Amino acid sequence: MSVSITREDWGSTADGPVDRYVLDSGNGRAAILTHGGVLQSLEVPDRSGARANVVLGFDRLQGYLDNPDPYFGAVIGRYANRIARGSFPLDGATYQAPINNGPNSMHGGKTGFDKRLWSATPVDGALELRLVSPDGDQGYPGTLSVTVRYTFTPDNELRIDYEATTDAPTVVNLTNHSYFNLAGEGSGDIYGHLVRIDATHFTPVDVDLIPTGDLSPVAGTPMDFREPVAVGERIRTGDPQLGFTGGYDHNWILDRAGDGLAPAAQVTEPIGGRTLSVSTTEPGLQFYSGNFLDGTVTGTSGRLYRQGDGLALETQHFPDSPNHAAFPSTVLRPGETYRSTTVFRFGVTDEA
Repeated sequence: MSVSITREDWGSTADGPVDRYVLDSGNGRAAILTHGGVLQSLEVPDRSGARANVVLGFDRLQGYLDNPDPYFGAVIGRYANRIARGSFPLDGATYQAPINNGPNSMHGGKTGFDKRLWSATPVDGALELRLVSPDGDQGYPGTLSVTVRYTFTPDNELRIDYEATTDAPTVVNLTNHSYFNLAGEGSGDIYGHLVRIDATHFTPVDVDLIPTGDLSPVAGTPMDFREPVAVGERIRTGDPQLGFTGGYDHNWILDRAGDGLAPAAQVTEPIGGRTLSVSTTEPGLQFYSGNFLDGTVTGTSGRLYRQGDGLALETQHFPDSPNHAAFPSTVLRPGETYRSTTVFRFGVTDEA
C-alpha cells in the first residue's frame, strides 16, 4: 500500500502562503503545515477501527498565529527546551538568546523555527521541509541549514528525520512538540493514559525548570515510569516534587546503548485501546503533561483545551546542555552534520 500526498492552500502569513500537505496511508492520515513544520492532524484507528485525530491543534491557520505559545505540533529550534537566562558559552565567547519563558530562553527564542515558513517538497512518499536560519538568528551563531523529513507508513508509523549543517560553531537541539491524546483530540484529559518511560535516571530541575546538573535515579520518586503508570496518579495526589509544575515537565535520561534507534516511551489509552510507542536516537525525553493549558484555547474539534488535555513526548538533548559540561554536547561545527530520528508508532491493544 503506497502513501499518497496532496497539497492544499491554508492561508498566508507575512512571510508568504502556507500549504497543508496530507499524507494518506490508507490506514491513517497525517497533515503537516509549512508554517512551523506543524503536525496539524494525525488520524489513526482505535481498537474497533474507528479513526480519530490524536494530536492537539487548530483547524485554521489563524489559531496557530494567535496562540503560538503552546507550540502545538511544531518543529522546535534552534534549541528545544530551556536555556538558563538565555546565555551560553561557546569557544570562549558568550551568546545571548531572547528571554521568553520567565527568566529563561525557551524553544529557540521569541521567533523560533515554530514560527517560520518552511519550504516543502514531496520526496519518495515523504514530505521534506527545509529552512535556513541565518547567522545571529535569535542570538545563535552560524548559518544553520535544516532539513526535516516526515514519513508516514501504512503501519501507522510516523518517522521524523532531522538534519542540519552550519558554517560556524553553534548549538543545535531539534524536536517536535506534538501534544497527544490517544482518546482523540478534544475528548478530555490524558490522566488515565498509561505511560512507561525507558529511563532509570532523570535531570532534577529548579523552580524555573532549569536542570540542577544532577543525574538522579527515578526510583522512589514520582518520576519512576519504568512500569506503566497512569499520568494522573501522582499529579492528583499532590506529590510535593511536582508541586511547582502542576504535573510533569521534566527530562528523562533514556537507557540506551549505541547511537541507533532505541525505545524511549510507550503510552496506552485503555478505553479505546490506542497505543503509542516512541523510539529515538536522542539521549533524552521531555515528558510534559499539558500543565499550562488553561481552558482559554479552542482546538480543532471546537472544544476548549484544559490542563492535562494532551501530553508531549519531546525527544531531544537535555535542557540547558550548553551550560552543563557533563551533559551530552549539543555543539555542531562546520563539516559535521547533525542527525536525529524519532519514530512514533501507533497501534492498538486487545485488552479492554
